[in-house]
Amino acid sequence: MTQAPVQSAQISKNDILAEAREQVLERGEPLRQEQILEVLQLPEERLEELLELAHDVRMRWCGPEVEVEGIISLKTGGCPEDCHFCSQSGLFQSPVRSAWIDIPSLVEAAKQTAKTGATEFCIVAAVRGPDARLMSQVKAGIEAIRNEVEIHIACSLGMLTQEQVDELAAMGVHRYNHNLETAQSHFPNVVTTHTWDERWDTLRMVREAGMEVCCGGILGMGETLEQRAEFAAQLADLEPDEVPLNFLNPRPGTPFGDLEVLPATEALKSIAAFRLALPRTILRFAGGREITLGDLGAKQGMLGGINAVIVGNYLTTLGRPAESDIDLLGELEMPIKALNATI
Repeated sequence: MTQAPVQSAQISKNDILAEAREQVLERGEPLRQEQILEVLQLPEERLEELLELAHDVRMRWCGPEVEVEGIISLKTGGCPEDCHFCSQSGLFQSPVRSAWIDIPSLVEAAKQTAKTGATEFCIVAAVRGPDARLMSQVKAGIEAIRNEVEIHIACSLGMLTQEQVDELAAMGVHRYNHNLETAQSHFPNVVTTHTWDERWDTLRMVREAGMEVCCGGILGMGETLEQRAEFAAQLADLEPDEVPLNFLNPRPGTPFGDLEVLPATEALKSIAAFRLALPRTILRFAGGREITLGDLGAKQGMLGGINAVIVGNYLTTLGRPAESDIDLLGELEMPIKALNATI
C-alpha cells in the first residue's frame, strides 16, 4: 500500500514539466537542448499544461507588457541569395518583383505604425548585404522618420561588414534583425549561397557595437524535432534581445512551396518550448501565424509565452489587421509596452 505514493512522486520528479517549473519558473534558468526536445515530444493532451507553464514563465521573467512592432520593406525582391522559403529570391520563379519604396512612403508607414501604439519600426531590405546606395537610403530614411515620428528604428539589411555595423550604430539604429533561420545542422538544406556562420558573425558584430540583437527563424521548414530543439538552444547561446518566431507560409515558386503548413498544436508546443529555452527574451509572433494558428491559436500563443507581436502585413504576405491584434491585447488585459520602457 505504500508503493503507489512513492511511484507517483518518482514520476513527478522525472517529468519534464515538473523539471521546467523548478528550473525555469523558479530559478530562471533556461532548459537545455535535451530538455527542450522532451518538451517538443510531449503528447497533445499535455499542451494546455505546457502553455500555462510557459505563460507563467513569461509573466515572471518578462512581465505582462507586450512590445508592438511594424515592419516595412525598403527594397523588395531581386535578392541574389537562395533562401528556399523566400519569394524575394531572384533565383526562383516566384511572383515578387524588385521594387524600392521612396522616403515619404517610408515616413508615412512609420507614422501609421506609431499610431497603433507600436514602439519599434523595422526597415527591411531583400539583399545579401547592403551596398552604398542602400546604406545612403537607410540613413536618409532614418533622418526623415526621426524628424516626424517618435519611435525606435530597427533594421534588417542582411549580412554586414564591420564598417556597415559601425555606420548603423552611428545612425542610432536601436535593434538589428538578422535571423539564423534554423538549426545549424539544418541550414544547408535551407540556404546554399551563404553559411550559418556568416550570419552568426554579423550578429556578433552587432552585439559588440551596442545595438540590440534580434534573431529568430522559421519553423516548419522540414526540420526534425531534434533540430528544432537544437535551434532553440543555439538561440539561447546567442542571448538575443528579441526572437521573432515565424511559421512557414509556403510561397509558390520557391523550393519550399509544396511543404505542408505546420500543425497548430505543433506550433503552440514550439512557442512554449522556445519560451522555456529563453525565459527573459522578447518572443515575438511573426510571419505565418495567421495560416498556422488562426485567431484562436493566436490567443493561445499569447497565453503560451509570446510577449511581442508584429502588427499589420509582413514583407510579402498579409498579416492580421493591426486593430485585431490591439483588440486581442485589450481582451487579454496585456498592456502595450510604452516607448520609454523599451529604451
